[in-house]
Amino acid sequence: MNILITGASKGIGRVIAQNLKNIGNIYVTGRNEKNLKSLDANAYCVCDLSKFPLELGDFIERNSIDVIVNNAGEYIYGGIDSMTCGDIERIFKTNLLAPSYLISKAVPYMKNKKWGRIINIGSISGVMGEAYASLYSSSKAGLVGLTKALALELAEYNITVNTINPGWVDTELGNSSIEESEFSKDEIIECIPQKRFVKPEEIAALCRYLISEDAKGITGQSINLCAGLSVGI
Repeated sequence: MNILITGASKGIGRVIAQNLKNIGNIYVTGRNEKNLKSLDANAYCVCDLSKFPLELGDFIERNSIDVIVNNAGEYIYGGIDSMTCGDIERIFKTNLLAPSYLISKAVPYMKNKKWGRIINIGSISGVMGEAYASLYSSSKAGLVGLTKALALELAEYNITVNTINPGWVDTELGNSSIEESEFSKDEIIECIPQKRFVKPEEIAALCRYLISEDAKGITGQSINLCAGLSVGI
């Protein structure tokens, strides 16, 4: 099993890479070479998904990737009328266009093998919507649509496709997005039914399960891992 995790330099992606080490060969990509090296993966590719890295497509084909975790993401907070062309392009390239491209490069090998796993890391904001994060919300919502369509397209090849939608996660990105918002961490926690942030290890454990044969019947699903945030308060 050859597993690729994008955005593995830090945060959720790094924890996923560490968690999956003993079930297959690990391949990672991200922007920080030092952090990627420290993961001691089978191989790594330094790149920026917002620049649509064609070399990562070659990396996928060369290493016969049959499990892909599209984790890398970009977040920006602000009103839609303050967004520039560069902001819009960067968010959609990173969060939706790049995952689509990477999947397109991995699928031929998966089809030939008659087995594969595609896991997209979305966001609860892509399910519920988030004011002042419309680009992030819409790009993550696009992953849900991509997941449903591909699950149908690839089911006969024993390839499953699912999206995990985390809520607030206890990572550097999660905490920095609080600083950009108008709410304090305590105010945000008060709105979460379980009164806590999700741990990245929980997301990694769900990825591990979705890769397993026990989860072979789960496909096309959008799974909210959000400490109850999607249910209401």
